[in-house]
Parts: sequence; structure tokens; C-alpha cells
Amino acid sequence: MREECKHFQSRTYASGEVARMCEIDLAPEAPWRCPDECPGYERRLADVNWAHGSLVTPPPTEEPANFNAESIELLDEAEAIVNSIAPSVVDEVQRERDRAAGSGGRLGRLRGRFRRR
Repeated sequence: MREECKHFQSRTYASGEVARMCEIDLAPEAPWRCPDECPGYERRLADVNWAHGSLVTPPPTEEPANFNAESIELLDEAEAIVNSIAPSVVDEVQRERDRAAGSGGRLGRLRGRFRRR
């Protein structure tokens, strides 16, 4: 992938795994490469307010030998499934948080039991 593009993102997790992606989702073969003539390519001019550490981003993993158009389609389908369910999961988590905040959580329930007596 073109790391000098302003839409390129990379995140290294504690496990050492590195996620590389295009933030505008125009790299169907991510994390290995961007399209040759990507319509979203814009050279990054400056890294404003970025804190650069002393670690170097590890190189990307090797592209699987059998990675092809069918693989890209399968990954797109999986992404569509995740994207379709994500809003309902976020709503459910928010409802649980609201419910816990309204009752004061476990501590609030305990306090309520002792007040009734």
C-alpha cells in the first residue's frame, strides 16, 4: 500500500499484529496494495499534531499465494455483513449503558434494596 497517501492508516496492536487500511475504502486488495490509478490518492503533505514514536512499523505480511478476485469478493461480503449488524450492536450496547446508568448499576440496586426496608 502507498504509505505516503493521506488516506493510508496503520495500527499496531499489543500482540504485534499490524492493521493497514485505506480510510476511504478504495483499496480492495488491502493490506497488500492500492489500485494502480487510485482516484482517492492524495500525497500526505504533513503530519500535523502526530506524535511519532521510536518504533518502526513492521513490514506488511506476505500476500497469500492464492489471493485473487474471489478472495476480494469474499472479503467484501464479510465486510458488508459486519457493517449491516454494527448499528444494532452499538444501539444495544448504548441501551445497556443507559439502563445501568439509570439504575446506578449494581451499587444502585444494592442501595435501593436497603432503602426499602
